Amino acid sequence: MNLKRLLEKQVTEGNSVGVALIGAGKFGSMFLAQAALIDGLNVVAIVDLSPASAIAACKNVGWSQALIDACHYGSEFDTACKLDAVDVVIDATGDPAAGVEHALCAFDNGKHVVMVNVEADVLAGPALAARAASAGVVYSMAYGDQPALVAEMVDWGRACGFTVTAAGKGTKYLPEYHEVTPDDVWSHYGLSQAQAKDAGMNPQMFNSFLDGTKSAIEMAAIANACDLNVPQDGLLFPPCDVDDLAGVLCPESAGGVLAEAGSVEVVSSIKRNGQPIDRDLRWGVYVVLEAPTEYAAACFQQYGLQTDSSGRYAAQYKPFHLIGLELSVSVLSAALRGEATGCSEAFRGDVVCIAKRDLVPGEYLDGEGGYTVWGKLLPAATSIRLNALPIGLAHSCKIEKPVKRGQVVTQNDVSALPASRALELRTEMCREFLV
Repeated sequence: MNLKRLLEKQVTEGNSVGVALIGAGKFGSMFLAQAALIDGLNVVAIVDLSPASAIAACKNVGWSQALIDACHYGSEFDTACKLDAVDVVIDATGDPAAGVEHALCAFDNGKHVVMVNVEADVLAGPALAARAASAGVVYSMAYGDQPALVAEMVDWGRACGFTVTAAGKGTKYLPEYHEVTPDDVWSHYGLSQAQAKDAGMNPQMFNSFLDGTKSAIEMAAIANACDLNVPQDGLLFPPCDVDDLAGVLCPESAGGVLAEAGSVEVVSSIKRNGQPIDRDLRWGVYVVLEAPTEYAAACFQQYGLQTDSSGRYAAQYKPFHLIGLELSVSVLSAALRGEATGCSEAFRGDVVCIAKRDLVPGEYLDGEGGYTVWGKLLPAATSIRLNALPIGLAHSCKIEKPVKRGQVVTQNDVSALPASRALELRTEMCREFLV
């Protein structure tokens, strides 16, 4: 509630918060647009595979030539992490292995990290958080993206003395979306391939939103940060409007869909027949609370909360999220308060590879949003028991054994994973943070 005041104090004292941004895509560009308007928040460096594209992004969001000239551009992240003027490193790349490398480099150089890259957080978040703590810096989820916004709502509910029954977000979902590929993704967005290409939209990235992988990744991050349960056999995606959240996302014993109270779940904005739902939550996030007493339940009704038929469960929701436009909240919280806006603390949920079609020896997996696999949310203990291949390590893996459509791809089905810092941190997380 006081970030602006704290920043104004820094400016008065002649100080500022310096940022290095890795990845100048859509999320990064949205942050850059707002950062230019915040006195005392300085983007010192932008790292991108194409520095020219990063400069073009700055121009596109309205940066002045003076701001553009004052910023360092490059393709080497370690150089940016070592700059004295940098206080916070933002990873907005979407590459899980790269995100792990970027975070470790930032920690080694005494920089806070805001991890937009949810894929990296799900791959090794608790281990990264432990490394950050050892280095005396902050490792944080990205405010504006759904996991951090849900973590805030969960924290609010618990700080008020309520029990959190469910938490999550909305999306557009049908079961057949799990097998959609980048070739046919645009029809589900109402776009032609030419229109999407002209807009610079990446079909594999947008397919991850559609085929359920991104939802699984975000719910795993929330479970790991908020100590919430994960559905035993994957997300249910129940169709639901905002007025029915409390009645649908409560335990089965109370008439809802949850096998366990205190779980993550995603609601669909369309019915199973494809018909739209009025007052859907496609772009938003929610939390469902259980009244701890009859008095609290009565207050729910008196103050107009949407409850289930019993009045015992009530929902709060936010109908939208502004992703990169809100990211400065995380940056300033880390730099000025020394606090994360959500942080993975345990290994509760994992996202495993499911074959989109029959896979045969000799072919290669193409990872999140691709042609070969989609990501399913499972309890971490189940993933480890199955020796499942995590979606974050699925790019360019060679299939060694046949895998039938709809089956979990295990690490026994692919060639040996190459040594990497990402695999090292992943192994550490499995060993030390499994709940």
